[in-house]
Amino acid sequence: QVQLVESGGDLVQPGGSLRLSCAASGRALNGYAIGWFRQAPGKGREGVSIISTNDASTYYADSVKGRFRISRDNAENAEIHVYLQMNNLKSEDTGVYYCAAGFYYSDYSRVPDVGLFTSWGQGTQVTVSS
Repeated sequence: QVQLVESGGDLVQPGGSLRLSCAASGRALNGYAIGWFRQAPGKGREGVSIISTNDASTYYADSVKGRFRISRDNAENAEIHVYLQMNNLKSEDTGVYYCAAGFYYSDYSRVPDVGLFTSWGQGTQVTVSS
């Protein structure tokens, strides 16, 4: 089982920036896809950005391309940290952001299927409002 702990959510004005962090641990993570989903009030959970732990493959939702950047580093004790740098935030970026990990998501050109991600963090709230 993979444990995921998110941090970094906050209230920010439109046009502002935030960086979300996710610490992944608990088992060998090589081969996993790790990334971020978000859920706005009254809506389903959507994939925002995903990164491979094997290579440089990434996925970005069309709505965040050019504004968000995902990255990762390998910390000590087999942990992996995944970051989501969010710039030029818009009100429609508001929602609960979840870190998720899945072994069977491998085609980074496809919209990530929530069902392929078996481990989830508790979520962190991002609110974009003036």
